Amino acid sequence: MTDLSAFDDYLGSTPIPKDFETFWTQRMVEADAVTLDYQLTPSEVPAFPGCEYLNLCFRGMGGAKLFAKYVKPRSDSPIPLVLQFHGYPGSTRSWLEQSSFAGMGCALIALECPGQGGPGEDLGGNAGPTASGHIIAGLNGPTEDMYYVRLYQNIRILCRIVRELPGIDLNRIFVNGGSQGGAQGIACCALNPDLINRAAIQYPFLSDFRMIWELGADEIAYEGIRYYSRWFDPDGTKADEWFAKLGYIDTMNFAHMVKCPVLFATGLADTVCPPQTQCAVYNRLTCPKKRLLYPGFGHEEIQEFDDLLLDYFGKEEAEL
Repeated sequence: MTDLSAFDDYLGSTPIPKDFETFWTQRMVEADAVTLDYQLTPSEVPAFPGCEYLNLCFRGMGGAKLFAKYVKPRSDSPIPLVLQFHGYPGSTRSWLEQSSFAGMGCALIALECPGQGGPGEDLGGNAGPTASGHIIAGLNGPTEDMYYVRLYQNIRILCRIVRELPGIDLNRIFVNGGSQGGAQGIACCALNPDLINRAAIQYPFLSDFRMIWELGADEIAYEGIRYYSRWFDPDGTKADEWFAKLGYIDTMNFAHMVKCPVLFATGLADTVCPPQTQCAVYNRLTCPKKRLLYPGFGHEEIQEFDDLLLDYFGKEEAEL
């Protein structure tokens, strides 16, 4: 179990790129220039009298075809919406699990990360799914062609679609995600600050890459860093260069741009996304925030935290 007492003021091991906000402003302008093209169709799960199960298909950057599950309770008045992001690598949870928020009267959209375990396309790479390597995908080319840059642009397009969906209360758009989903959640809040009302984030991935390297934690989810260094920089002379480039997708560098309240969870026995790296994200948040530490919990579901979301998302205003 990690003792975090020495990391109360820790802000990460790598400086934020000087043009970070300019870079992402330009990427959002590009995403906003994409003509919205989306369809809502009934899913393979039958609708119930109180709830619809829909497939949301839309065109993303470069014309890629993206998918999301859309669970929408029937209501005569506008309802809140949870944007849910899944872990790495993989796909969204089952329709049954995605129905969790419907009982609270919340709609839910769960995005499939393109080119991972679901049906979405990542046209910057290959047409089919891939199992790993997304961190370093595009690292040798222009920064704007990196996998997670395109993904966050596609999330921007999804947020534009959300604004058009009938029956949704745009004053209560929430974010929920853990691991890769936590990284996406932080980036979504940072890049769409006028839309997201509050967020629940667990053990965010893609955080403090240099610390991951120094801890020797570049395995499992972070294994791409180790492969890249061995194959393309075996003597380490270019490490500063490629760590600086990874800075554009480092979750900790988005944190200061988040405006909405954030409820944050860390398992102190997490060996996949080490707690020290999560400190770099949490400490950089300047928004209203609260962090819950769970001794003995690793990179896993934390049921107590899940239950807190009933109250956190269920109230008109966020209370931390």
